[in-house]
Amino acid sequence: MTPLLHPAPTSFAHLGVRDEIVRALAEDGIEKPFAIQELTLPLALAGDDLIGQARTGMGKTFAFGVPLLHRISTDTTRPLTGTPRALVVVPTRELCLQVFGDLSAAARHLTATSDGTERPLSVVSIYGGRPYEPQIEALQAGADVVVGTPGRLLDLAQQGHLQLGGLSVLVLDEADEMLDLGFLPDIERILAQIPDTRQSMLFSATMPDPIITLARTFMNQPTHIRAESPHQSATHDTTEQFVYRAHALDKVELLSRVLQARGRGATMIFTRTKRTAQKVADELSERGFKVGAVHGDLGQIAREKALNGFRAGDIDVLVATDVAARGIDIEDVTHVINYQCPDDEKTYVHRIGRTGRAGRTGIAVTLVDWDELARWTMIDKALDLGCPDPAETYSSSPHLYTELDIPTEATGTVGTPRKASGKRPERDGQKPRQRNGTRTRRRTRAGKPVSGPAGNGEATNSDTAPASTGEAGNGGRRRRRRPRKAATAGAASTN
Repeated sequence: MTPLLHPAPTSFAHLGVRDEIVRALAEDGIEKPFAIQELTLPLALAGDDLIGQARTGMGKTFAFGVPLLHRISTDTTRPLTGTPRALVVVPTRELCLQVFGDLSAAARHLTATSDGTERPLSVVSIYGGRPYEPQIEALQAGADVVVGTPGRLLDLAQQGHLQLGGLSVLVLDEADEMLDLGFLPDIERILAQIPDTRQSMLFSATMPDPIITLARTFMNQPTHIRAESPHQSATHDTTEQFVYRAHALDKVELLSRVLQARGRGATMIFTRTKRTAQKVADELSERGFKVGAVHGDLGQIAREKALNGFRAGDIDVLVATDVAARGIDIEDVTHVINYQCPDDEKTYVHRIGRTGRAGRTGIAVTLVDWDELARWTMIDKALDLGCPDPAETYSSSPHLYTELDIPTEATGTVGTPRKASGKRPERDGQKPRQRNGTRTRRRTRAGKPVSGPAGNGEATNSDTAPASTGEAGNGGRRRRRRPRKAATAGAASTN
Protein backbone atom coordinates (compact mmCIF):
# COMPACT_ATOMS: atom_id res chain seq x y z
CA MET A 1 0.00 0.00 0.00
CA THR A 2 1.68 3.18 -1.19
CA PRO A 3 0.88 5.39 1.87
CA LEU A 4 3.23 3.16 3.92
CA LEU A 5 6.24 3.78 1.71
CA HIS A 6 7.14 7.47 2.09
CA PRO A 7 10.87 7.78 1.43
CA ALA A 8 11.34 10.72 3.78
CA PRO A 9 9.35 12.54 6.48
CA THR A 10 6.91 15.10 5.19
CA SER A 11 4.83 17.75 6.96
CA PHE A 12 1.49 17.32 8.66
CA ALA A 13 -0.04 19.71 6.15
CA HIS A 14 1.12 17.56 3.23
CA LEU A 15 -0.56 14.56 4.87
CA GLY A 16 -3.88 16.40 4.78
CA VAL A 17 -4.23 17.52 8.41
CA ARG A 18 -6.44 20.60 8.80
CA ASP A 19 -4.70 23.94 9.23
CA GLU A 20 -5.82 24.63 12.81
CA ILE A 21 -4.14 21.47 14.07
CA VAL A 22 -1.00 22.06 11.99
CA ARG A 23 -0.72 25.57 13.43
CA ALA A 24 -1.16 24.36 17.02
CA LEU A 25 1.54 21.71 16.58
CA ALA A 26 3.92 24.23 14.99
CA GLU A 27 3.46 26.56 17.96
CA ASP A 28 4.81 23.75 20.13
CA GLY A 29 7.74 23.14 17.78
CA ILE A 30 6.27 20.03 16.14
CA GLU A 31 6.51 20.28 12.38
CA LYS A 32 7.80 16.96 11.03
CA PRO A 33 5.94 13.72 11.85
CA PHE A 34 7.78 10.78 13.39
CA ALA A 35 7.82 7.43 11.62
CA ILE A 36 4.76 6.00 13.38
CA GLN A 37 2.85 9.21 12.70
CA GLU A 38 3.77 9.34 9.03
CA LEU A 39 2.81 5.71 8.51
CA THR A 40 -0.42 5.96 10.48
CA LEU A 41 -1.93 9.28 9.39
CA PRO A 42 -2.93 8.42 5.79
CA LEU A 43 -4.94 5.41 6.97
CA ALA A 44 -6.34 7.00 10.12
CA LEU A 45 -7.43 10.15 8.30
CA ALA A 46 -9.31 7.92 5.85
CA GLY A 47 -11.21 6.28 8.73
CA ASP A 48 -9.58 2.84 8.60
CA ASP A 49 -9.10 0.68 11.69
CA LEU A 50 -5.45 0.16 12.54
CA ILE A 51 -2.98 -1.28 15.02
CA GLY A 52 0.10 0.86 15.65
CA GLN A 53 3.16 -0.78 17.15
CA ALA A 54 6.21 1.20 18.21
CA ARG A 55 8.51 1.52 21.19
CA THR A 56 7.88 4.00 23.99
CA GLY A 57 8.79 7.56 23.03
CA MET A 58 8.22 7.21 19.28
CA GLY A 59 5.29 9.65 19.05
CA LYS A 60 2.27 7.36 19.35
CA THR A 61 0.08 10.01 21.02
CA PHE A 62 -0.10 12.27 17.97
CA ALA A 63 -0.28 9.22 15.69
CA PHE A 64 -3.83 8.72 16.92
CA GLY A 65 -4.49 12.18 18.39
CA VAL A 66 -4.06 14.17 15.20
CA PRO A 67 -6.38 12.05 13.01
CA LEU A 68 -8.87 11.77 15.88
CA LEU A 69 -9.17 15.56 16.21
CA HIS A 70 -9.22 16.01 12.43
CA ARG A 71 -12.03 13.52 11.87
CA ILE A 72 -14.44 14.62 14.59
CA SER A 73 -13.94 18.33 13.76
CA THR A 74 -14.54 17.89 10.00
CA ASP A 75 -17.45 15.42 10.18
CA THR A 76 -20.39 17.49 8.92
CA THR A 77 -22.83 14.57 9.30
CA ARG A 78 -22.27 14.39 13.07
CA PRO A 79 -21.66 17.88 14.46
CA LEU A 80 -20.08 18.32 17.88
CA THR A 81 -22.87 18.84 20.42
CA GLY A 82 -20.99 18.19 23.68
CA THR A 83 -21.76 14.46 23.67
CA PRO A 84 -18.47 12.53 23.44
CA ARG A 85 -17.46 11.78 19.84
CA ALA A 86 -14.05 10.24 20.64
CA LEU A 87 -12.79 8.12 23.54
CA VAL A 88 -9.16 7.39 24.40
CA VAL A 89 -8.64 4.65 26.99
CA VAL A 90 -5.27 4.58 28.77
CA PRO A 91 -3.92 2.34 31.58
CA THR A 92 -2.69 4.91 34.13
CA ARG A 93 -3.52 8.29 35.58
CA GLU A 94 -0.18 9.73 34.55
CA LEU A 95 -0.64 8.69 30.93
CA CYS A 96 -4.19 10.05 31.06
CA LEU A 97 -2.89 13.47 32.04
CA GLN A 98 -0.17 13.37 29.41
CA VAL A 99 -2.53 12.40 26.56
CA PHE A 100 -5.07 14.95 27.77
CA GLY A 101 -2.41 17.67 27.70
CA ASP A 102 -1.19 16.73 24.21
CA LEU A 103 -4.68 16.58 22.73
CA SER A 104 -5.73 19.83 24.41
CA ALA A 105 -2.68 21.57 22.96
CA ALA A 106 -3.29 20.22 19.46
CA ALA A 107 -6.97 21.25 19.65
CA ARG A 108 -6.43 24.78 20.94
CA HIS A 109 -7.55 26.39 17.65
CA LEU A 110 -10.43 24.01 16.94
CA THR A 111 -14.01 25.09 17.57
CA ALA A 112 -17.46 23.50 17.67
CA THR A 113 -20.91 25.01 17.20
CA SER A 114 -23.63 24.08 19.68
CA ASP A 115 -27.10 25.70 19.48
CA GLY A 116 -25.77 28.32 17.09
CA THR A 117 -22.98 29.33 19.48
CA GLU A 118 -19.32 28.77 18.66
CA ARG A 119 -17.18 27.32 21.45
CA PRO A 120 -13.73 25.72 21.80
CA LEU A 121 -13.52 21.99 21.15
CA SER A 122 -13.60 20.30 24.55
CA VAL A 123 -11.17 17.63 25.81
CA VAL A 124 -11.91 16.12 29.24
CA SER A 125 -9.81 13.77 31.40
CA ILE A 126 -11.45 11.09 33.56
CA TYR A 127 -9.40 9.03 36.03
CA GLY A 128 -9.51 7.60 39.53
CA GLY A 129 -7.93 8.97 42.67
CA ARG A 130 -9.75 12.32 42.35
CA PRO A 131 -13.28 13.42 43.37
CA TYR A 132 -16.15 12.47 41.10
CA GLU A 133 -17.93 15.82 41.15
CA PRO A 134 -15.54 17.94 39.00
CA GLN A 135 -15.36 15.18 36.39
CA ILE A 136 -19.14 14.78 36.31
CA GLU A 137 -19.53 18.55 35.96
CA ALA A 138 -17.03 18.58 33.07
CA LEU A 139 -19.01 15.88 31.26
CA GLN A 140 -22.28 17.72 31.83
CA ALA A 141 -20.76 20.94 30.49
CA GLY A 142 -19.89 19.16 27.23
CA ALA A 143 -17.05 16.84 26.27
CA ASP A 144 -16.14 16.23 22.63
CA VAL A 145 -13.11 14.07 23.44
CA VAL A 146 -12.77 11.99 26.62
CA VAL A 147 -9.44 10.58 27.83
CA GLY A 148 -9.68 8.21 30.75
CA THR A 149 -8.64 5.14 32.69
CA PRO A 150 -10.84 2.01 32.46
CA GLY A 151 -12.16 1.85 36.02
CA ARG A 152 -13.41 5.42 36.32
CA LEU A 153 -14.73 5.44 32.74
CA LEU A 154 -16.76 2.31 33.37
CA ASP A 155 -17.99 3.65 36.71
CA LEU A 156 -19.27 6.94 35.26
CA ALA A 157 -20.77 5.15 32.27
CA GLN A 158 -22.71 2.78 34.53
CA GLN A 159 -23.97 5.76 36.56
CA GLY A 160 -25.20 7.40 33.38
CA HIS A 161 -22.88 10.40 33.51
CA LEU A 162 -20.72 9.30 30.55
CA GLN A 163 -22.64 8.73 27.30
CA LEU A 164 -20.81 6.33 24.98
CA GLY A 165 -23.55 5.84 22.39
CA GLY A 166 -22.43 8.75 20.23
CA LEU A 167 -18.78 7.73 19.75
CA SER A 168 -17.32 7.70 16.27
CA VAL A 169 -13.64 7.11 17.22
CA LEU A 170 -12.22 4.74 19.85
CA VAL A 171 -8.53 4.48 20.80
CA LEU A 172 -6.87 1.98 23.14
CA ASP A 173 -3.43 3.31 24.04
CA GLU A 174 -0.66 1.21 25.64
CA ALA A 175 -2.82 -1.89 25.34
CA ASP A 176 -0.08 -4.21 26.59
CA GLU A 177 0.16 -2.27 29.84
CA MET A 178 -3.60 -2.50 30.28
CA LEU A 179 -3.21 -6.24 29.91
CA ASP A 180 -0.44 -6.30 32.53
CA LEU A 181 -2.59 -4.30 34.96
CA GLY A 182 -5.60 -6.58 34.54
CA PHE A 183 -7.88 -4.10 32.78
CA LEU A 184 -9.05 -6.29 29.90
CA PRO A 185 -12.39 -7.22 31.57
CA ASP A 186 -13.17 -3.52 32.06
CA ILE A 187 -12.21 -2.83 28.45
CA GLU A 188 -14.59 -5.50 27.24
CA ARG A 189 -17.45 -4.00 29.31
CA ILE A 190 -16.72 -0.56 27.85
CA LEU A 191 -16.68 -1.96 24.31
CA ALA A 192 -20.14 -3.45 24.87
CA GLN A 193 -21.55 0.08 25.29
CA ILE A 194 -19.97 1.58 22.15
CA PRO A 195 -21.64 1.66 18.69
CA ASP A 196 -20.43 -0.88 16.14
CA THR A 197 -20.10 1.80 13.45
CA ARG A 198 -16.95 3.53 14.61
CA GLN A 199 -13.27 3.85 13.80
CA SER A 200 -11.01 1.89 16.16
CA MET A 201 -7.28 2.32 16.75
CA LEU A 202 -5.10 0.26 19.05
CA PHE A 203 -1.56 1.24 20.00
CA SER A 204 0.88 -0.96 21.88
CA ALA A 205 4.62 -1.43 22.29
CA THR A 206 4.23 -5.23 22.19
CA MET A 207 1.51 -7.51 20.83
CA PRO A 208 0.93 -10.47 23.19
CA ASP A 209 -1.72 -13.02 22.24
CA PRO A 210 -4.53 -11.60 24.45
CA ILE A 211 -4.13 -8.21 22.77
CA ILE A 212 -4.31 -9.78 19.32
CA THR A 213 -7.46 -11.64 20.36
CA LEU A 214 -9.00 -8.43 21.70
CA ALA A 215 -8.19 -6.60 18.47
CA ARG A 216 -9.93 -9.27 16.41
CA THR A 217 -13.09 -8.99 18.47
CA PHE A 218 -13.69 -5.22 18.21
CA MET A 219 -11.78 -4.06 15.10
CA ASN A 220 -12.80 -4.25 11.44
CA GLN A 221 -9.97 -5.59 9.27
CA PRO A 222 -7.28 -3.48 10.95
CA THR A 223 -3.98 -2.65 9.26
CA HIS A 224 -0.99 -3.54 11.45
CA ILE A 225 1.69 -0.84 11.25
CA ARG A 226 5.17 -1.18 12.72
CA ALA A 227 7.37 1.88 12.95
CA GLU A 228 10.55 -0.19 12.96
CA SER A 229 11.79 -3.46 11.58
CA PRO A 230 11.16 -6.57 13.73
CA HIS A 231 14.86 -7.36 14.05
CA GLN A 232 15.76 -3.89 15.32
CA SER A 233 17.34 -3.84 18.77
CA ALA A 234 14.87 -3.75 21.63
CA THR A 235 16.92 -1.08 23.38
CA HIS A 236 17.31 2.41 22.03
CA ASP A 237 20.35 2.83 19.81
CA THR A 238 20.73 6.42 21.01
CA THR A 239 21.01 5.38 24.68
CA GLU A 240 24.48 4.65 26.09
CA GLN A 241 24.23 1.97 28.77
CA PHE A 242 26.46 1.48 31.82
CA VAL A 243 26.18 -1.33 34.36
CA TYR A 244 27.99 -1.36 37.71
CA ARG A 245 28.09 -3.85 40.58
CA ALA A 246 27.37 -1.64 43.59
CA HIS A 247 27.15 -2.35 47.30
CA ALA A 248 23.84 -1.48 48.96
CA LEU A 249 25.51 0.65 51.65
CA ASP A 250 27.31 2.74 49.01
CA LYS A 251 24.51 3.13 46.47
CA VAL A 252 23.27 6.53 47.63
CA GLU A 253 26.83 7.88 47.76
CA LEU A 254 27.46 6.53 44.27
CA LEU A 255 24.12 7.89 43.08
CA SER A 256 24.89 11.37 44.35
CA ARG A 257 28.08 11.38 42.23
CA VAL A 258 26.24 10.20 39.11
CA LEU A 259 23.75 13.05 39.54
CA GLN A 260 26.64 15.52 39.29
CA ALA A 261 27.78 14.28 35.86
CA ARG A 262 28.45 17.02 33.33
CA GLY A 263 25.52 17.59 31.00
CA ARG A 264 23.02 15.85 33.22
CA GLY A 265 19.48 17.13 32.82
CA ALA A 266 16.18 15.66 33.92
CA THR A 267 16.82 12.26 35.49
CA MET A 268 14.56 9.34 36.39
CA ILE A 269 15.58 6.85 39.08
CA PHE A 270 13.78 3.51 39.22
CA THR A 271 13.27 1.26 42.23
CA ARG A 272 11.35 -1.98 42.67
CA THR A 273 9.60 -1.07 45.93
CA LYS A 274 7.63 1.91 47.22
CA ARG A 275 9.65 2.01 50.44
CA THR A 276 12.95 2.23 48.58
CA ALA A 277 11.60 4.94 46.28
CA GLN A 278 10.67 7.17 49.21
CA LYS A 279 13.90 6.37 51.06
CA VAL A 280 16.06 7.33 48.08
CA ALA A 281 14.05 10.50 47.46
CA ASP A 282 14.37 11.57 51.11
CA GLU A 283 18.11 10.93 51.24
CA LEU A 284 18.78 12.77 47.98
CA SER A 285 16.67 15.69 49.16
CA GLU A 286 18.70 15.89 52.36
CA ARG A 287 21.84 15.98 50.23
CA GLY A 288 20.62 19.08 48.40
CA PHE A 289 19.18 17.63 45.18
CA LYS A 290 15.88 18.85 43.73
CA VAL A 291 14.01 15.57 43.86
CA GLY A 292 10.45 14.27 43.81
CA ALA A 293 8.91 10.82 44.21
CA VAL A 294 6.10 8.95 42.48
CA HIS A 295 4.91 5.69 44.03
CA GLY A 296 1.76 3.94 45.18
CA ASP A 297 1.89 5.15 48.81
CA LEU A 298 1.48 8.75 47.67
CA GLY A 299 -1.91 10.29 47.00
CA GLN A 300 -2.86 11.37 43.50
CA ILE A 301 -2.42 15.06 44.29
CA ALA A 302 1.13 14.48 45.57
CA ARG A 303 1.98 12.38 42.49
CA GLU A 304 0.65 15.04 40.14
CA LYS A 305 2.57 17.74 42.01
CA ALA A 306 5.82 15.79 41.61
CA LEU A 307 5.19 15.12 37.91
CA ASN A 308 4.24 18.72 37.19
CA GLY A 309 7.35 19.92 38.99
CA PHE A 310 9.47 17.49 36.96
CA ARG A 311 7.94 18.62 33.67
CA ALA A 312 8.33 22.29 34.60
CA GLY A 313 11.96 21.83 35.69
CA ASP A 314 11.34 22.79 39.32
CA ILE A 315 12.77 19.41 40.21
CA ASP A 316 15.25 17.56 38.00
CA VAL A 317 15.31 14.14 39.70
CA LEU A 318 12.24 11.90 39.83
CA VAL A 319 12.32 8.65 41.82
CA ALA A 320 9.63 6.18 40.76
CA THR A 321 8.52 2.58 40.99
CA ASP A 322 7.80 0.67 37.80
CA VAL A 323 4.02 0.64 38.28
CA ALA A 324 3.80 4.34 39.14
CA ALA A 325 6.02 5.27 36.18
CA ARG A 326 3.75 3.60 33.61
CA GLY A 327 2.60 6.24 31.17
CA ILE A 328 5.03 8.95 32.24
CA ASP A 329 6.18 10.43 28.93
CA ILE A 330 8.74 13.23 29.24
CA GLU A 331 10.97 13.83 26.24
CA ASP A 332 13.85 15.74 27.84
CA VAL A 333 15.13 13.01 30.21
CA THR A 334 18.91 12.74 29.80
CA HIS A 335 19.65 10.02 32.37
CA VAL A 336 17.84 6.94 33.62
CA ILE A 337 19.26 5.21 36.70
CA ASN A 338 18.18 1.76 37.80
CA TYR A 339 18.80 2.01 41.53
CA GLN A 340 17.55 -1.55 41.85
CA CYS A 341 17.95 -4.13 39.12
CA PRO A 342 14.69 -4.59 37.16
CA ASP A 343 12.81 -7.87 37.40
CA ASP A 344 13.17 -8.85 33.74
CA GLU A 345 14.32 -7.68 30.32
CA LYS A 346 10.95 -6.15 29.45
CA THR A 347 11.05 -3.92 32.51
CA TYR A 348 14.65 -2.97 31.69
CA VAL A 349 13.67 -1.90 28.17
CA HIS A 350 10.71 0.12 29.45
CA ARG A 351 12.87 1.83 32.06
CA ILE A 352 15.74 2.91 29.84
CA GLY A 353 13.24 3.86 27.14
CA ARG A 354 12.53 7.00 29.17
CA THR A 355 15.71 8.51 27.76
CA GLY A 356 17.10 8.67 24.23
CA ARG A 357 13.63 9.56 22.95
CA ALA A 358 12.63 11.16 19.68
CA GLY A 359 16.15 11.02 18.26
CA ARG A 360 17.85 12.47 21.34
CA THR A 361 20.78 10.79 23.07
CA GLY A 362 20.59 9.47 26.60
CA ILE A 363 22.48 7.61 29.31
CA ALA A 364 21.21 4.61 31.27
CA VAL A 365 23.00 3.51 34.46
CA THR A 366 22.14 0.24 36.21
CA LEU A 367 23.34 -0.53 39.73
CA VAL A 368 23.43 -4.26 40.45
CA ASP A 369 23.85 -5.47 44.02
CA TRP A 370 25.50 -8.81 44.74
CA ASP A 371 22.17 -10.54 45.40
CA GLU A 372 20.84 -9.23 42.06
CA LEU A 373 23.56 -10.73 39.88
CA ALA A 374 21.51 -13.77 38.85
CA ARG A 375 18.62 -11.55 37.75
CA TRP A 376 20.93 -9.24 35.83
CA THR A 377 22.63 -12.18 34.09
CA MET A 378 19.26 -13.28 32.69
CA ILE A 379 18.50 -9.74 31.47
CA ASP A 380 21.92 -9.44 29.88
CA LYS A 381 21.53 -12.76 28.10
CA ALA A 382 18.00 -12.02 26.87
CA LEU A 383 19.01 -8.65 25.38
CA ASP A 384 22.53 -9.70 24.36
CA LEU A 385 24.09 -6.70 26.12
CA GLY A 386 27.51 -8.30 26.54
CA CYS A 387 27.92 -7.40 30.22
CA PRO A 388 27.07 -10.49 32.32
CA ASP A 389 29.57 -9.62 35.07
CA PRO A 390 29.49 -5.85 35.84
CA ALA A 391 32.58 -4.23 37.27
CA GLU A 392 32.66 -3.78 41.03
CA THR A 393 32.18 -0.06 41.53
CA TYR A 394 32.11 2.33 44.48
CA SER A 395 31.50 6.05 44.86
CA SER A 396 35.28 6.54 44.86
CA SER A 397 36.08 4.32 41.85
CA PRO A 398 38.07 6.30 39.22
CA HIS A 399 36.40 4.55 36.26
CA LEU A 400 32.98 5.81 37.43
CA TYR A 401 34.11 9.43 37.15
CA THR A 402 35.80 8.84 33.79
CA GLU A 403 32.99 6.92 32.08
CA LEU A 404 30.14 9.18 33.21
CA ASP A 405 32.11 12.45 33.00
CA ILE A 406 31.79 13.30 36.69
CA PRO A 407 33.97 16.11 38.09
CA THR A 408 36.65 14.66 40.38
CA GLU A 409 35.77 17.19 43.09
CA ALA A 410 32.17 15.95 43.33
CA THR A 411 31.08 15.05 46.88
CA GLY A 412 28.02 13.46 48.41
CA THR A 413 26.09 16.73 48.71
CA VAL A 414 25.32 19.73 46.54
CA GLY A 415 24.71 23.19 47.94
CA THR A 416 22.67 23.43 51.11
CA PRO A 417 20.99 20.22 52.25
CA ARG A 418 17.25 20.40 51.73
CA LYS A 419 14.64 19.24 54.17
CA ALA A 420 13.01 16.05 52.99
CA SER A 421 9.40 16.66 51.95
CA GLY A 422 6.49 14.46 52.95
CA LYS A 423 6.11 11.89 55.66
CA ARG A 424 8.66 9.15 55.61
CA PRO A 425 7.51 5.57 55.82
CA GLU A 426 9.17 3.20 58.27
CA ARG A 427 12.57 2.19 56.95
CA ASP A 428 14.92 -0.61 57.83
CA GLY A 429 18.24 0.46 59.32
CA GLN A 430 16.92 3.91 60.37
CA LYS A 431 17.96 5.05 63.83
CA PRO A 432 14.95 5.32 66.12
CA ARG A 433 13.91 8.79 67.21
CA GLN A 434 15.59 9.60 70.50
CA ARG A 435 13.57 10.97 73.38
CA ASN A 436 14.42 14.27 74.95
CA GLY A 437 16.74 13.48 77.82
CA THR A 438 15.55 16.52 79.87
CA ARG A 439 11.88 15.52 79.73
CA THR A 440 10.38 14.83 83.15
CA ARG A 441 7.54 12.33 83.46
CA ARG A 442 4.81 12.73 86.03
CA ARG A 443 4.67 9.96 88.59
CA THR A 444 1.43 8.02 88.68
CA ARG A 445 0.03 5.22 90.79
CA ALA A 446 -2.90 3.15 89.59
CA GLY A 447 -3.44 5.70 86.84
CA LYS A 448 -3.60 8.68 89.29
CA PRO A 449 -0.96 11.42 89.56
CA VAL A 450 1.27 11.42 92.62
CA SER A 451 2.79 14.65 93.87
CA GLY A 452 6.49 15.02 94.32
CA PRO A 453 9.47 14.30 92.05
CA ALA A 454 11.05 10.93 91.61
CA GLY A 455 13.93 10.36 93.92
CA ASN A 456 16.11 7.94 95.89
CA GLY A 457 17.14 6.21 92.69
CA GLU A 458 13.65 4.72 92.20
CA ALA A 459 12.81 3.95 88.58
CA THR A 460 9.81 5.98 87.33
CA ASN A 461 9.84 5.20 83.65
CA SER A 462 6.93 2.93 82.80
CA ASP A 463 9.24 0.85 80.59
CA THR A 464 11.51 -0.04 83.52
CA ALA A 465 9.36 0.14 86.68
CA PRO A 466 8.17 -3.24 87.96
CA ALA A 467 4.51 -4.02 87.38
CA SER A 468 2.10 -3.53 90.27
CA THR A 469 0.30 -6.64 91.48
CA GLY A 470 -2.70 -4.72 92.75
CA GLU A 471 -4.16 -1.30 93.42
CA ALA A 472 -2.27 1.14 95.59
CA GLY A 473 -2.91 0.64 99.26
CA ASN A 474 -1.35 0.37 102.68
CA GLY A 475 -1.13 4.12 103.13
CA GLY A 476 -0.37 4.88 99.51
CA ARG A 477 2.63 2.55 99.28
CA ARG A 478 2.99 0.53 96.05
CA ARG A 479 2.68 -3.19 96.63
CA ARG A 480 5.63 -5.02 95.04
CA ARG A 481 6.20 -8.63 94.03
CA ARG A 482 8.17 -10.58 96.59
CA PRO A 483 11.66 -11.20 95.14
CA ARG A 484 12.77 -14.74 94.55
CA LYS A 485 14.88 -16.28 97.26
CA ALA A 486 17.90 -16.48 94.99
CA ALA A 487 17.84 -12.72 94.37
CA THR A 488 19.61 -10.24 96.65
CA ALA A 489 17.91 -7.17 98.05
CA GLY A 490 19.94 -4.96 95.77
CA ALA A 491 18.89 -6.93 92.75
CA ALA A 492 15.26 -6.68 93.75
CA SER A 493 15.40 -2.89 93.98
CA THR A 494 16.62 -2.51 90.43
CA ASN A 495 14.79 -5.38 88.76
